[in-house]
Amino acid sequence: MQTKHYFRCSRWVAAAAALLLAGCHSEPPLPPPQPITMLPEPAAVTRTNLPPTPPPPAWKSLVFPTPQTRLIEGDLRVFTPANPAHPDSGLFGTVRTGAKGQSRFHEGIDIAPLQRDRRGEPTDEVHAIAPGVVGYANAIAGNSNYGKYVVVLHNDPVGAVYTLYAHLASITARPGQAVQSGTPLGVMGHTSSSAIPRERAHVHFEIGLLNNERFAYWSRAQKLKPDHGNFHGQNLTGVDPLAFLRWQHAHPEDSFGAFLATQPAAFELVVTPAHAVDFFRRYPALWEGAGWRAGAPVVVSCAANGLPLKGRLANEAERNALRRAKYALTSINAAALGRNGSHLVAPARQGWVLTSTGERWRDTLLY
Repeated sequence: MQTKHYFRCSRWVAAAAALLLAGCHSEPPLPPPQPITMLPEPAAVTRTNLPPTPPPPAWKSLVFPTPQTRLIEGDLRVFTPANPAHPDSGLFGTVRTGAKGQSRFHEGIDIAPLQRDRRGEPTDEVHAIAPGVVGYANAIAGNSNYGKYVVVLHNDPVGAVYTLYAHLASITARPGQAVQSGTPLGVMGHTSSSAIPRERAHVHFEIGLLNNERFAYWSRAQKLKPDHGNFHGQNLTGVDPLAFLRWQHAHPEDSFGAFLATQPAAFELVVTPAHAVDFFRRYPALWEGAGWRAGAPVVVSCAANGLPLKGRLANEAERNALRRAKYALTSINAAALGRNGSHLVAPARQGWVLTSTGERWRDTLLY
């Protein structure tokens, strides 16, 4: 979902979620960011405190998030479109156009209900798709464009993977709860800070990676309210859930990281970060070559919605591109950007530039 509002939650829930992501309940939540002089080895970056799970692959027991079992068959009738005139507007990607024709990126899929009661309210149970732990549960519908929603964290060789289940009518899951494939999380609904008609009830489902462990500090520095901590929507960047579900069906023994390796980059960002990019500290398998060093420009290859797919040190030509600019955008893939453009990058007179949304994304990723 593109619009990412901020959420006010109780202090104990925010603290529990931060501790969960930090991976140690004996430490204070979200320790102040410190410079990182070298990317650590993979064994040193397991920070997320997840319950024991079977050996990889983590998705071997994967189930669909609702009783709907026809998600990967290509039938658009199993989804709820945002615009009935565009049946595919319930899918992932640049499938929607907002005000003034601007691109709107939809971060997940909107799964339609199979059952309704006499009042027309959906009754479909929503459940975890794989083993993991509940990282966050927002029970106040008006505090989020997601409405009532749950975030679950899952073990994977690449690092912690999140799944998100939004617009729920009710929530049964609690933060810190260990879940298995099929564990109930709530009931499908149409809750949101903006009105969703009962007729368009659905569950918005996402799967992806967390951008920055320091995100909560960034949001608090901006004095933005309500405070959603590290599980704010802007800190959760997804992949196409249908692409992953189809891929996992064909490759049940492989990891989420193996799936990411199949995804095309839409653009590359060349930039000199103030410190090592936290994303690659937590997902070191996505970093290529030598580790980061202070003052070294880096290249981040990204999907259209800003999900980093891999990172590396910049070469000489890429370093030269930064002599007169704060950043550079290279290797633009128009096909990967989507049919109605990208909300993060845009063509300019001389090359490509970040949009205002793109600059905000860059700031949160590199904070």
